[in-house]
Amino acid sequence: MSTNSQDQEIDLGQVFSKIGKFFKKIVDSTFDAVLFVRKNIIILTILFIIGASLGFYLDKTDKTYNNEIIVTPNFGSVDYLYSKIALLEAKKKENDIVFFSNLGFKNIKEFGKIEIEPVIDVFKFVDKKPDNFDLIKLMAEDGDLDKIIENEITSKNYPFHLIKFSTSKKTDSNKTVNPLLNYLNDSEYFKAIQKQFLENENIKMKANDSIIKQIDKLVEGFSKSVASGSKTDKMVYISDNNQLNEIINTKNGLIDEQGALRLNLISNDKVIKEISTNINGLNTEGINGKRKLIFPIVLVFVFILSKLFLSFYKHQLAKRNLA
Repeated sequence: MSTNSQDQEIDLGQVFSKIGKFFKKIVDSTFDAVLFVRKNIIILTILFIIGASLGFYLDKTDKTYNNEIIVTPNFGSVDYLYSKIALLEAKKKENDIVFFSNLGFKNIKEFGKIEIEPVIDVFKFVDKKPDNFDLIKLMAEDGDLDKIIENEITSKNYPFHLIKFSTSKKTDSNKTVNPLLNYLNDSEYFKAIQKQFLENENIKMKANDSIIKQIDKLVEGFSKSVASGSKTDKMVYISDNNQLNEIINTKNGLIDEQGALRLNLISNDKVIKEISTNINGLNTEGINGKRKLIFPIVLVFVFILSKLFLSFYKHQLAKRNLA
């Protein structure tokens, strides 16, 4: 028993000794750091000021602005839209200033990367579209739903798409947005489809208005006949066959359809319809706007690292000389 007690005391003593050495190393390292800062305070201060000044200057002068346009492609023009944006990005990489100038863009050198992505909205994708809902269900059985939703084939069928481009300076509609939208809507093929579509919509609206007026006259005549106590053969037919409710429901359906057709005229007045535009949003991603904080830390860190390496080099060199 006494031997076990002595062993335990020895083990505990070793543990406390190691803990003491560990804290001593921390204290020594902390003191060494204080001495290092004290010895190099002037250099560290200068480096910090240089880094902060350079960071402030770059944050003020080297800015990037994000610009976004939400659009909806009409008349099945989604692939056309994506190909036009791809061509624009290719021309930008080629630095084809003449191409952009002919389109009406201003200050091409300030124009950055342009890209497009779908605004993922599954509810609008399946809203009143049973075929789309069935398609999602079928595809989900064989794979991950999230991947299917973001799949290129699926995503191109979403109603809204986000066009993003950057500029090195603040822009306005005349410099970039309007030329971009004019470029996207410059298609004789889709303009011809649009023209015929709008003509069809107007014809349908006129026909619906005519039917609604006929229904109104029919209902008005029926109401007068009921009020006067007399019925024509036509009114008797309607009443006896319980057609009045059906006629009124038909009218309500036509009124709803007219509202939808009027909205179609608004949303389909362009091949690529602009929904909303947000321009000149300051890009704060990455180091943008943070260089005044990052640069001083980087310079101080490089200086400390170089000092540590120099100390290590001298120590190793001294060991070699002794050997």
